[in-house]
Amino acid sequence: MRTGRPLLAATALAVVTTGAAYTFGPDAPPAKPAKHAKVSKTKAADPATQAGTKSASGTLAADSVTAACPTDAKYPKREMRGIWIATVKNIDWPSRTGLTPARQRAEYVRILDEAVKHRFNAVFFQVRPASDALYKSSLEPWSEYLTGTAGKDPGWDPLPFLIAEAHRRGLEFHAWFNPYRAAFEGGMEGLPTNHPARKHPEWIVKHEGKIYYNPGLPAVRDHVTAVVKDVAQRYDVDGIHFDDYFYPYPGAGAPFNDDAAFRKYGKGAKRADWRRDNVNTLISQVDTTVHQVKPYLKFGVSPFGIWRNKAQDPSGSATGGMSAYDSIYADARHWIRKGTVDYVIPQLYWPRGFKAADYDVLVPWWAAQVKGTDVDLYIGQGLYRVGATDSAAWRKAGELASHLALNRKYKEVNGDVYFSAKQLLTNPLGALDQVVAKYYTRPALLPLIKGLGGKAPATPADLKAQDGAISWNPSLDARSYAVYRVTSGDAGECATADARNLVAVVPASGQGRQSFTTRGSGTYLVTALDRLQNESPTAKIVIP
Repeated sequence: MRTGRPLLAATALAVVTTGAAYTFGPDAPPAKPAKHAKVSKTKAADPATQAGTKSASGTLAADSVTAACPTDAKYPKREMRGIWIATVKNIDWPSRTGLTPARQRAEYVRILDEAVKHRFNAVFFQVRPASDALYKSSLEPWSEYLTGTAGKDPGWDPLPFLIAEAHRRGLEFHAWFNPYRAAFEGGMEGLPTNHPARKHPEWIVKHEGKIYYNPGLPAVRDHVTAVVKDVAQRYDVDGIHFDDYFYPYPGAGAPFNDDAAFRKYGKGAKRADWRRDNVNTLISQVDTTVHQVKPYLKFGVSPFGIWRNKAQDPSGSATGGMSAYDSIYADARHWIRKGTVDYVIPQLYWPRGFKAADYDVLVPWWAAQVKGTDVDLYIGQGLYRVGATDSAAWRKAGELASHLALNRKYKEVNGDVYFSAKQLLTNPLGALDQVVAKYYTRPALLPLIKGLGGKAPATPADLKAQDGAISWNPSLDARSYAVYRVTSGDAGECATADARNLVAVVPASGQGRQSFTTRGSGTYLVTALDRLQNESPTAKIVIP
């Protein structure tokens, strides 16, 4: 996958018929369900704290007011537009090891500026490629991808800067973890002495040249959960994200040696079921912990794009590729049905019409899985595949944009996340230009995930116009402000029902008056947004 996506060398992700060999890309790619039970986690049972009810000012929040308004599907008001930033193997950031902190900062800012230029609204940054840390940690050693030497202090903690710069640009920041990879390559002797695998050799399984933590051990699950909890507590992240690497992907055919753990903990289950339960237990444990630490945090996974094939399970998709359920023991449908994730981002890195894993088949299948649940669905897009010489479809500049055309036919699809940032900078075949021109013509607020709480801030007050700008007093707890401009027609409550009039999402700046440079005459409407982007009622000012 991607997180991993970036992990596997430079071969493109391809899937062939079940049972045959396949490769993935560079860390590369990588019934009515039960109700999602986030309200209990957020302790937000009081209706006044839920989105779509009354704001702090006592007036109805914007999403309730505009619920009955007609909308134009060409201008979705809320849509995830994310980019994965992979650190493993220096895929995206930093571009190589040993750069100065100043150079590292400059490279990161360039990625964020390109994200803003393309009207993206979130980044998924890989903070833990393989039981290492791109941040100061007492639990795991510094990542080698910063300095070139595992465990070496880079002289600064990048994570506060990475988060602050994203927030400064109005980008949500999800901390991305690989759960079970202990070392990407090499043996134990190459790991720092304080590495958990060195301190707990009983946790590891050596498999086909790599070192993995054994998912069947409770101590391993507790350690992974502790690592996630540490980041959630100490840093101002907006979400916690897992990639698709659970049990190892099929490789040379060597068995994954978890015999001892299976004998101790299997309790008579079939090994495949036991392995899936181990992964399910970790997902549930992390989900509970994350929401206990900070109820508003989003937790999600980007699973491999095929859950199961119809040939294996009548409820699977009409595909013929590797099954995540059977091969890496990742049961994403279980997480959706149990509500142990807030969102899923299946990695659909294949083109439309690809027989073994047709994008046109997989999108409606995933849409059906989240229907009726409180779990959001975003689609993982293989931006890195654009221009690939091994695929006639990916040699077409319009293939990527055509994916979004299909997505918008399904109301359950709430956006897209692209792998990865390197191609955001290079824009292969100009494919992103087509996406922006056809589908990202306006900014977009982030989707609201049910049950995570939050409350619309008070309506911006004391709007004034002067010297080509409008300004207003800050709203308590506002993280940003949405600015709409209406040049003709009614500027009433329905003017903010979709994004046709949305001109900017302005990050809050300090405690003083907030401002926005106007773009000509018209009626300007300003709303306040909390960190989850619950939206206040509008304030209005007319610029003649």
